Amino acid sequence: MSLPKIARLPSARLLSSLHHLQHQHQQLPLRSIPPLTVPRRALIQSEYRRPGQPKEDKLPWQGINFDLRKGLEGIRKHFTLLKKEFFDRLVGPQGKPIMEHMLEQNRVVWEFRGPESLEEWTVSSDQEIGGQSEVYLKLGKNNNTCFLYGTLNSTPPRDGETRYSGYCSIRSKQPLASFDRKKHHDWTSFNTLHLRVRGDGRPWMINLATEAYFSHQKDDVYCYFLYTRGGPYWQDVKIPFSKFFLTHRGRLQDDQHPVWLDKVNTIGFTLGDKADGPFQLEIDFIGVTKDYAHTEEFAYEMYKKNP
Repeated sequence: MSLPKIARLPSARLLSSLHHLQHQHQQLPLRSIPPLTVPRRALIQSEYRRPGQPKEDKLPWQGINFDLRKGLEGIRKHFTLLKKEFFDRLVGPQGKPIMEHMLEQNRVVWEFRGPESLEEWTVSSDQEIGGQSEVYLKLGKNNNTCFLYGTLNSTPPRDGETRYSGYCSIRSKQPLASFDRKKHHDWTSFNTLHLRVRGDGRPWMINLATEAYFSHQKDDVYCYFLYTRGGPYWQDVKIPFSKFFLTHRGRLQDDQHPVWLDKVNTIGFTLGDKADGPFQLEIDFIGVTKDYAHTEEFAYEMYKKNP
């Protein structure tokens, strides 16, 4: 019965019709309502996969190399590291006496004095997403420096999805303790990053990655600029940690806060100035220092949070 016909009925007949419709509605079987089809979304952001590349469906143990000799060497290595950690704690923080640790003003964290020093670093470029840039790492003259060189190419891959390309980077590896436990750099006693580099005039980006307390913060990186002069002369660069700003996957964040210097994982250098052609960067050492003349805590505006 349509609504206009119901409206023309008298009030008594209208009430009886409504009761009759309600009684019929209660006798009808209820249809099962299907659940809402919401697309699944992982709680942890997945790793980058090149567009068009199929996903590798492998079980966790399929990527493990079950080698008895390799296992014995690993056990010997990890127990040696465990022994060193135990005796270093008896001496003091990081194996140094407590007075030496408190009065320390300069510390060289990375220096390149042999082929084994390059094993602590890894290089990457836009070839991971189908780009054409090339980057290489080797020792400099007299095996006393780190020499990073290659060719930058900003031509994006023809996959129909990637719009930008053209970057090369070098990054230190995550320090590990015994049995592959995470180990962090503790730089709370220092306030300045000290570098001795020789470049070709290109601007680089210095990236500091710290330990993330939540899974969605694993791509948070603190960045600052490194401007090289070019030419045959070395330059000593000192950058206060208060100048580093927070980014997430290359995007500047509104909520800024200082670097967590007690849990620094890696340091990296990225080139992406969109100037195609060869490049080179030579690094002598990377260290931290305590500059008593620098009293700034943080150089950027911080929003007040509601407690």
